[in-house]
Amino acid sequence: MSGGLDSMLAAKVLSEQGIEVTPICFTSYFFGSKAAEKASKAIGLSLRAVDVSAAQLEVVKKPKHGRGGAMNPCIDCHLLMIKTAKEIMEKEGYDLIATGEVLEERPMSQNKRSMDLIEKESGLKGKLLRPLSAKLLPETEAEISGLVDRARLEGISGRSRARQFELAEIFGIAEIPQPSGGCILTEKDYGEKLASLEKINPDFDGNDARILRLGRVFFEDKLLIVVARDKNESEVLPGSAKKGDAVFLPENFPGPSVLIRNLGALSIEKEKLEELGKKYVIDYANKALDDARISSKYL
Repeated sequence: MSGGLDSMLAAKVLSEQGIEVTPICFTSYFFGSKAAEKASKAIGLSLRAVDVSAAQLEVVKKPKHGRGGAMNPCIDCHLLMIKTAKEIMEKEGYDLIATGEVLEERPMSQNKRSMDLIEKESGLKGKLLRPLSAKLLPETEAEISGLVDRARLEGISGRSRARQFELAEIFGIAEIPQPSGGCILTEKDYGEKLASLEKINPDFDGNDARILRLGRVFFEDKLLIVVARDKNESEVLPGSAKKGDAVFLPENFPGPSVLIRNLGALSIEKEKLEELGKKYVIDYANKALDDARISSKYL
């Protein structure tokens, strides 16, 4: 359950057949469950959130099937989610896994080749149902056995959403979510930051990836510098510091908090860090240097 209209409709197509549906949303450093919670509630279902942060981080670093236009390894991420869902299915006695995928809606991850690959590598050949495009795909075991009525499934293909809007009206879905994946890895700006981080420090961790979202990001040599953009970020940023970081805060004037992280474990003089940190605070506060008081903290 991504929280988009397609996943809502897939759930409704099945629940309308009397099938008990449990929506699952996977959360990580790069996406959360807020949209999925809202979507599930709108169709009367209770969401189950599963954190795959650690496993997905490794997929992001070394994607087997490549990346999209940014840092998004969509096929590998989707495969991770399907494999995790399979573990839950087998452990807890569910009958099948269904997704909101629509054939040819997304060029990288929702074409016939990618769908077949995911079925094969997840060990779910014939067991993975795509209710919105099922009539264009081979019958699954659930359809053959009669557990699911194939005649009541859909045959949607392509990027036109006309049929989805028709179904939304039929099912009484009044508020239609925007067609967004919600994954920051697909965003060009964030992707460029993460690529720069990976180049400097291939062994980056979840905190490193997450902190790129907390402000203006700069790289100087092997230093990562994050400058808060507003009051909220200024309050949150210091709490994301970890051992080895330096944090700088304006004392007698309004301005941003600044965090400096040494990604290369280089020997850098404290005086240099002090100078650099205070410079960024002052530059982005438009404050004169002579009367500025800035506190610094080293972890």
